[in-house]
Amino acid sequence: MLQTDVIFGIFFISECFVGFIGNSLLFILYMYIFLTQPHLKKPIDVIFIYLTLFNFLTIMIKLITNITLFFGGRLFLDDIGCKAIWYTYRVTRGLSTCTTVLLSVFQAITVSSTNAKWAWLKPKLTSCISPSFLFFWITNFLITIQTILLTRANSNSTAHLYGFSQTSCQIQQLGHSHSIALTNIVVIRDVLFVALMMCTSLYMVQLLYRHHRRAQHVHSPSLSSQSSPENRATHTILLLLSSFVFFYFLHNVIALYRFHRPEENPHLEKVIGILSLCYPTICPFVLMKNNKLTSKFISSLSEMEFTFSQVNLT
Repeated sequence: MLQTDVIFGIFFISECFVGFIGNSLLFILYMYIFLTQPHLKKPIDVIFIYLTLFNFLTIMIKLITNITLFFGGRLFLDDIGCKAIWYTYRVTRGLSTCTTVLLSVFQAITVSSTNAKWAWLKPKLTSCISPSFLFFWITNFLITIQTILLTRANSNSTAHLYGFSQTSCQIQQLGHSHSIALTNIVVIRDVLFVALMMCTSLYMVQLLYRHHRRAQHVHSPSLSSQSSPENRATHTILLLLSSFVFFYFLHNVIALYRFHRPEENPHLEKVIGILSLCYPTICPFVLMKNNKLTSKFISSLSEMEFTFSQVNLT
């Protein structure tokens, strides 16, 4: 194995490990708060839980499908395994995108002023979360069905002229109008969702700027302190959206370049595999930043440890 392959493999495994730990800790945190201190939970926390779960599944599936790519192991997935694993990966990745969009829209409506055109949606936000996820599940299951038709196991690791190969599995190039139509739907969905995320991000930035200007003009510490939790949440979501858009475009540009290359480039495939996990890996740490639930969880653990030590002393 070449030295570059070892470096790529170590970096990939480290990325998976960090993402696994981060998403697991965040999921446990939310579950602990929901079960032990339900008065602290907010409607937006449900979206965070779904996003964490989808990111966790994306990391685990990507680890399974790329382990032979980075370390040159034996092929272990047959046609059924490749179809199942890649279909699940496409669904979870699509659900992660949809959840990020829902998060941006939810926060934009939450921080909007009472004079905004969509202010009437504020009382209905909580009741819209479950129907939104049901819609996301159904649409992603349907528009990703082409993956089952186009994915098959590789018989060898030679270069493939018509398709995207990742050692264990190969996604064949589109060859009929039905598959092309489904692919166009996925592309249109992603473009519209990214555009919506960018619009909501600009809107929230504008609101934060207006609030900052108003706080400076009034010179009221109470005004600034009252809005600080909401502002911190908005800053966190803006950072999350910026990360998603950046890694989304970078991943898709390189993947598109790789897809249209006539010859196979193993190093380029490894870069794509690493980039696809950047957002799911950093997402939990961005969400834990300036999150009150994190401090509450740590304080609860400290109290439990103190109580346990007191019991042992007695």
